[in-house]
Amino acid sequence: MIASLPPGSILILGALLIPLLRGRLLRAWLLALPVASFLHLLSQPAGTLVELPFFDLQLILVRVDALSLVWGYVFHLAAFLAALYSLHVEDRGELAAGPIYAGAAISAVFAGDLLTLFIYWELTAVASVFLIWASRSDAAHRAGMRYLVIQVASGVILLAGIVLRHVGGGSLAFEDLGLVDLATALIFIAFGIKAAFPLLHNWLPDAYPEATPTGTVFLSAFTTKMAIYALARGFAGTELLIYLGALMTAFPIFFAVIVNDLRRVLTYSLNNQLGFMVVGIGLGTELSLNGTAAHAFTHILYKALLFMAMGAVLYRTGTCKGSELGGLYRTMPWTAGFCMVGAASISAFPLFSGFVSKSMILTAAAEEHYTVIFLVLLFASAGVFHHSGIKIPYFAFFAHDSGKRPQEAPRHMLLAMGLTAFACVAIGVFPAPLYEILPFAVDYHPYTATHVVSQLQLLLFAALAFTALNLTGLYPPELRSTVLDSDWTYRRLLPDAVDAAARTGDRVWAAVTSRLTGVGDVLAIALDRCVGPRGVFARTWSVNDVAIVVMVMLAGYLALLFLLGSGS
Repeated sequence: MIASLPPGSILILGALLIPLLRGRLLRAWLLALPVASFLHLLSQPAGTLVELPFFDLQLILVRVDALSLVWGYVFHLAAFLAALYSLHVEDRGELAAGPIYAGAAISAVFAGDLLTLFIYWELTAVASVFLIWASRSDAAHRAGMRYLVIQVASGVILLAGIVLRHVGGGSLAFEDLGLVDLATALIFIAFGIKAAFPLLHNWLPDAYPEATPTGTVFLSAFTTKMAIYALARGFAGTELLIYLGALMTAFPIFFAVIVNDLRRVLTYSLNNQLGFMVVGIGLGTELSLNGTAAHAFTHILYKALLFMAMGAVLYRTGTCKGSELGGLYRTMPWTAGFCMVGAASISAFPLFSGFVSKSMILTAAAEEHYTVIFLVLLFASAGVFHHSGIKIPYFAFFAHDSGKRPQEAPRHMLLAMGLTAFACVAIGVFPAPLYEILPFAVDYHPYTATHVVSQLQLLLFAALAFTALNLTGLYPPELRSTVLDSDWTYRRLLPDAVDAAARTGDRVWAAVTSRLTGVGDVLAIALDRCVGPRGVFARTWSVNDVAIVVMVMLAGYLALLFLLGSGS
């Protein structure tokens, strides 16, 4: 019975008991759930299929293959680390939402048909929004509502594509789809919303920074990487993805440089890293798809580590704004050190995890002769070193002394960060175990002289550029501000348009009511003259007057009958 359950189901079902548990039993349960779920996954080797008849459809609840296993492994690892990081949380709703969200994402990557995928697709949306609302602030409530609308819209678009595909006689199997008709185009857009395509990405920097410190760790791991998996499964080799991905790597850099909230900086860098994966999917070669899977694996870990570090800062100081931080290395040295490991990993320093995965995508782009795309990816690599490799640790821990002297992060947070940092270094030093679980055979060696020297040169010049800009005062300062990008359309333009329309409507209504009032006054006067106390019909009429009126009415009636009779 348990063996036939989709991977991730143990997390979903186990989360239902969380509100009933307390104390050490609760903490043990939180850690045991991802471990038990991972053991359940290991009991289902590649090739496992679990089918279920549903009316005239044949649903594939579970399909285990090399591609889904990569995401299954790292999702379980992320769920365990996030659970360890969240042991201090008292909010039962937040504690239950995390495993349900993780379990739904895990189940989604093992779904063998589009309808099953849709169910888990929507469950991730519903569960994850509670991690945002758990902050219990007005900003979090509003951001959560916007997030939920967009995530549910993605599901509705996905369902529309599924229905059109089924009506058109297409298979609902979740396999290579390609952009061939309206149905697959809708499915592509649904995947693109959660993958944070350009102009569809604003929910990411809008909502994630409003979540709780632990909520952002969960959020950083699952939704967007589930969408990357869906694109790799359904649209590998779609050339449009190459150009969309290149744009995704480049434009977030400019926002990340000027944003003050350091967790929001991390959301833009998350968007930037997703772009590398999207490019890899679009290239569609074995090397690029291996690079996408490897980069998704490493990205989940180092991004979680950076969000853990900033979450610890927020937990201890109450803020994550660069303008209000600085000098925290004095009292939070371990957090600062772990943050620097995450920064080195996302910047793809040699001997750190990002180097052994990102370089695969860059090499694949060069081998396929996408020279301009390759140069854009190099620019984006330098940019991410600026805003995540340098800006995050520098302004949080080493810039001007803010005067804050918070305590070091709690032990369980440090342990979660330490394990994640260890994984980032271990993968960077020994990439072979990661390469062995990738979907295709790997014939790639990251530590060649060309790769190492070129990457070190790129990082060196990026560091020199940051130093020069900072010393000359040209680097954008950390200021109290709210930065809008494409969400300006619905957070500024649409409300302003609605207000303008409302004001115009008020003026039109006032003019109409004024005119109607004038007409009403005229009618009232006329009626008063006819039926008022001194009106015509209020007087005492003579018999002759009444006889004349009756004769006129009778004549009119006879004339009407004559006309009607002649017409027939």
